[in-house]
Amino acid sequence: MMLMKYRFGSVVRGAAAAVAALPAHLPPPRSRLMLALLAALAGGAVWAGDEHGAGPLGADLPPGAQVQVVLQEHPLVQAAGAGVRMEEANRDRLLAGPYEFTVTAATARRHDRTERTRTREHEIGLERTFRLPGKAARDAEIGAAGVSEARYALGDARHETARLLLARWFDWQRAATAVGDWQAQVDNLRLQREVAEKKVKLGEAARLDLLQAEAQLFQGEAELARMQNEQARLTVEWQQNFPAIALPQEAVVVPPSPLPADSVQHESWRTRLLEENHELAVARGAARKSRLQAGRLDADRLPDPSLGLAVARERDGAERVVGVQLSIPLPGAGRSADARAGQAAAEAAGAREAQALLRAESGARQTIQLALSSYSQWQRLADVAQRLDENLRLQEKAWRLGEGQFAELQQTRRQAIEARLAASRARLDANEARYRLLLDMHALWPVADAPEAGAAVAHTH
Repeated sequence: MMLMKYRFGSVVRGAAAAVAALPAHLPPPRSRLMLALLAALAGGAVWAGDEHGAGPLGADLPPGAQVQVVLQEHPLVQAAGAGVRMEEANRDRLLAGPYEFTVTAATARRHDRTERTRTREHEIGLERTFRLPGKAARDAEIGAAGVSEARYALGDARHETARLLLARWFDWQRAATAVGDWQAQVDNLRLQREVAEKKVKLGEAARLDLLQAEAQLFQGEAELARMQNEQARLTVEWQQNFPAIALPQEAVVVPPSPLPADSVQHESWRTRLLEENHELAVARGAARKSRLQAGRLDADRLPDPSLGLAVARERDGAERVVGVQLSIPLPGAGRSADARAGQAAAEAAGAREAQALLRAESGARQTIQLALSSYSQWQRLADVAQRLDENLRLQEKAWRLGEGQFAELQQTRRQAIEARLAASRARLDANEARYRLLLDMHALWPVADAPEAGAAVAHTH
């Protein structure tokens, strides 16, 4: 499990990086630094995610203790945990072996017509089939491989649940942020309508300006209602899936942290992503188990012998017989077919492992690229939003002084709203992409309840 570390120096560095990334239209530098420090310190303890060079964690994440409860109790994880117990039982079955002792008993009545005698005869025996040397060890390896694969599957279930939680968390954050943005716009549009109404009464503006202001207000209110409905829907969905984690009252604004442009650092991320990839570990575990099973089927081409001990009492006890019995099945074409089928299954599992490696390689590169590009996109859109906000402020001031056209003001306001919404979405996209990178490196939440995935890599080399 990832250990929690609290380091003031890391928090300060993360806050400084966040301040440097803030758009210029936000509060003055000193206030911005205090806000960033408070956001960084709000979590108290910070997961050691910054040790991988992907920056510190922010206050826009659910509490780690509540996340652990969800990861433990989610049905997907519970099913995977049952799969581990099933494979442990299967391992014990393989260790015990498929054969058991068999007790035989027989009784007969002998009628000797020559001597004209009748006697009773009894026989009792004990027999068992034994695995040939090497087969028990192969079965033990298969059982252990099955348990290992199931534990990787449990880690994969926890990881996928964490991914789902992170995605749904940011879906709600986007809706809540949009509600806040639209609420601010509606407040501004209401003020604009009041100003337009006053100007019409004073004869300083045409009634058409008031109608346009009202129309723009109604559009804003409609968008606000739409986003409120979307937030309500996502709230219900969240409460159904993750009831142990309470949603915040409103979206938490945390500026994205910059990521290093060092290609060496990116390569270390890629390596770590592959080492911690549960899907790849499961595929490799399945391939190893399939190879072991193929070897076991090939060993079964030579049948296991049966050894028995029998004791008989004949002619009413006049004769006593003790014997040993050895039986060996003669192998047929079916055993060879089973061996060929096992080899084909192992080849198929190897091909699936190769495909999983390709997906893991591609996914690792895409995850890194998305984290890098999302931050750059947020910077660009935040700059556009800041410039359009300034342009809107100047045009609105000119319109209030009787200069400029109201239609131009409306167009500028519409562009500013769209830019602000796009910048907010880009901010959340950048944060989610960085957290997804940390999550896939097991540096966000401790999600691996299985042997380290690196162990699955080692046995293939």
